[in-house]
Amino acid sequence: MTTTQTTEQTPDDETAHTSALETARRQLDNAATHVDLDRGIIERLKHPSRVVEVSIPLERDDGEVEVFTGYRAQHDDVRGPYKGGLRYHPDVTAEECIGLSMWMTWKCAVMDLPFGGGKGGVVVNPKNLSVDEKERLTRRFAEEIRDEVGAKQDIPAPDMGTDAKTMAWFMDAYSMQQGETVPGVVTASRRS
Repeated sequence: MTTTQTTEQTPDDETAHTSALETARRQLDNAATHVDLDRGIIERLKHPSRVVEVSIPLERDDGEVEVFTGYRAQHDDVRGPYKGGLRYHPDVTAEECIGLSMWMTWKCAVMDLPFGGGKGGVVVNPKNLSVDEKERLTRRFAEEIRDEVGAKQDIPAPDMGTDAKTMAWFMDAYSMQQGETVPGVVTASRRS
């Protein structure tokens, strides 16, 4: 005897499978119905200025080399440099970074801050890294995206799986490439 079980998809199930990018675009379309804004501007805001994908080789503590993928999405810089979190999580995707960078653009605009939206991350479980491995990964990621970031260009901040120490490593690695200390390349929370 074969039993067939059907399950209905609830609105909560639909939300769980909707990406940050799809949600951000839907929210933008909804907000656009309440303002008199050129449709071309709305369409432009559905897309990032750029998304950078890099490979980050990391020598693990045991001597093995593992390559991780990193992203930096830069949504819009009309109001000022891109700004937004840098996360370390196994589920990071380019699409997620784009959606989150869109939200950062809007948060800065609503608060009248002179920044645009950015978001980045590395596909890694930070709990599986030693402190030394996390430092090496961060420094290499900073080297890989150094042409995309800067105090007047794009300013990473701590996010999921990162903290003030991570931002200090990032700033130090970036500064070494620049030949001078550049504290404005990151922001950091006092919470770790």
